[in-house]
Amino acid sequence: MQPVIDSAERLTRRGEWFVSAQCVRVESPSLEKLRGQWLEFGIPATQVARVLDFQRRWGGLVLPPSVDYEGGPKMLWGDMLAEESKRVGWFEAGIQRVSMAYDFLIGPAGEFGIDTGRWVPLHASIEGWIESVALAHHASTWAQQLSTIRGDAIDDLPPRDFEPVPEVRGLADMWWRGPDSLIAIHTGEAVGFDQPRLRVARVYGGLRGGSQ
Repeated sequence: MQPVIDSAERLTRRGEWFVSAQCVRVESPSLEKLRGQWLEFGIPATQVARVLDFQRRWGGLVLPPSVDYEGGPKMLWGDMLAEESKRVGWFEAGIQRVSMAYDFLIGPAGEFGIDTGRWVPLHASIEGWIESVALAHHASTWAQQLSTIRGDAIDDLPPRDFEPVPEVRGLADMWWRGPDSLIAIHTGEAVGFDQPRLRVARVYGGLRGGSQ
């Protein structure tokens, strides 16, 4: 499979504010010195370029913990995978907060997802993940009610008058927007472990100032 070079997508104003106000960027060494070594190992030049580009753009960004996925990656950091079969197309996206049963990866088309032994893309890009965490921060700050729904009970979501939130670029995970509410539906762990009971939705209701 020929990997696709990740596009430089822009964050929304909310996403940019979240990165500047709620995240910390720590100094991270350049991976350029590893370029020659990776090429000697037979890793395609396009794959090497993708990892180096990710590290230049996002390396060292420390994110606040997400509600799900054990807090998500603590710090974004691009690196090659040791597993030979996944060196082309996938690479590491960040450092975990705790010991976990899966890794956070960037996929062949730039998707952000988890690998439980089974690859599950959560968002179509790393920007989508950042927008999702930023939206959760916004929703939890302004919502007057928060409900958590699990398992088969989420089959009735979202209501008909809700629309998808495009900036999160949702795949296994998605956000939906209603008149004064937001709904986050997370199915990544359920798909990765083949456990439908792990599906979870969070409904943020009564958002002051609307759901924007």
